[in-house]
Order: sequence, then C-alpha cells, then structure tokens
Amino acid sequence: MANPNLFSTVSPDDSLHFWQGNALNYQKVRDFTGFDVRDIARMTGTSKNSVRFDAKAPKEVREHLENIANICNLVFQFFHDDVKTKLWLQTPNPMLGNVSPRDMLRFGRYAKLLRFINQAMEEGRAGAKTPQAS
Repeated sequence: MANPNLFSTVSPDDSLHFWQGNALNYQKVRDFTGFDVRDIARMTGTSKNSVRFDAKAPKEVREHLENIANICNLVFQFFHDDVKTKLWLQTPNPMLGNVSPRDMLRFGRYAKLLRFINQAMEEGRAGAKTPQAS
C-alpha cells in the first residue's frame, strides 16, 4: 500500500476551479491571490514585460502559478470556503513568523509554506484518529 504522505503535496481536487481540462486559468489564480504583475515578475525572476496569463506565458510564470493554485486548493480542503481560504492567505500567521502565506509565496517561499500546510494537515488527520478521552 502506498504511503498517503507521498501524495499529500498535491491537492486531490480543484475545488477552486482553476483548471480547465489540462490547462490552468492563470488569470483566475492571479485574481484569487491578488498578485500584480510586479509580484509575479519578482517571484519568477522574469521581467514585468514578459509576464502573461495565457499559454504563451514564460515557463517560470506557468510553474509558479501552478504551484500557487495547488497551495490554494490544499488550503481550501481545510476551510471548504473560498472566502476563508483567501483570508487565510492574506492574514499574518504567527506559525509563519507573523508573515502572511501570500507574502511567503510572493517572496518565493512556496516549498516552506507547502511543508507547513502538509504538516498541519497531517497533524489534523492524526488528531482525528486519536480517540478522545471522556
């Protein structure tokens, strides 16, 4: 049997409907997160002039927005609410050094944020399996 933690880094669902078949709607991810062209250029190391939100977007832009879409969908699994998911992204979090998850993404800390999310989800699953004392 496969270890479920091996697959926990990818959301099993596209609850926020960022994908249209096999193609990501880059503009929808941008709108959901509130990132502007400057933010995306900074996080991808591309020039502002090369940032696009279609199939011709630079590889770095496509990959970053795919990763961000995945993070958003993973967080949605906890809240089951797009407004709360967006609020969580924007709110400074003491578990993240009082930095908002959105800022972590903006400053290229995707992998660290993903580790925090996976750890929290794993702790939540473990807590749900632990019988509660009466």
